[in-house]
Amino acid sequence: MPPEPIVYIVDDDAAVRQGLGALLGAKGYRVEPYDSAEAFLARAALDRGPACLLVDIRMPGMSGLELQRQLKQRAAALPVVVITGHGDVPQAVAALKAGAVDFLEKPFDSDALLAAVAEALRLADTKGAAAIDRAELARRVAALTPREREVMNLVVAGQPNKLIAFRLKIAVRTVEIHRARVMEKTGARNLSELVRMAIRLEQPPG
Repeated sequence: MPPEPIVYIVDDDAAVRQGLGALLGAKGYRVEPYDSAEAFLARAALDRGPACLLVDIRMPGMSGLELQRQLKQRAAALPVVVITGHGDVPQAVAALKAGAVDFLEKPFDSDALLAAVAEALRLADTKGAAAIDRAELARRVAALTPREREVMNLVVAGQPNKLIAFRLKIAVRTVEIHRARVMEKTGARNLSELVRMAIRLEQPPG
């Protein structure tokens, strides 16, 4: 039988490690929790079959983003899903640009978590932006109005609705409407997928 997939959890919050471990364990995953990036790098054995990493982007000591860089330097082929708190979307974007598979915003529900883990273990999101032709993505974005494109750019940059409303001098409710239309027209299922689409469009064709 193939080995059970391993999900490494790196988070300084014991309650988060326990909660994630219980949920993933109930779904048949082997879980290895670590309370810091340094402990993970020191003790984790990364050559035991299929695995992925769930890592908090903000931790004392080494951050999740720095851990991702360390793994890349060590040529560790470990799909990474970053966990972000309020206001951490710009860092999550940086993690995606550096090769992370996805990011989850706290608080996240169990379905979103399990979907992200399954996606990471597949090494590619076959239903998301990675599977959509770049020309198709460009066509979808071209269908946005200039205002919707402005809102999309600010959302992807991690700006909350209230700040977007202030910057564009429009009502928060208007931002919410534009944001919903952006999601509908692009086909993005959530914020992380919208960010991945934007990153894909920034990359050279080919």
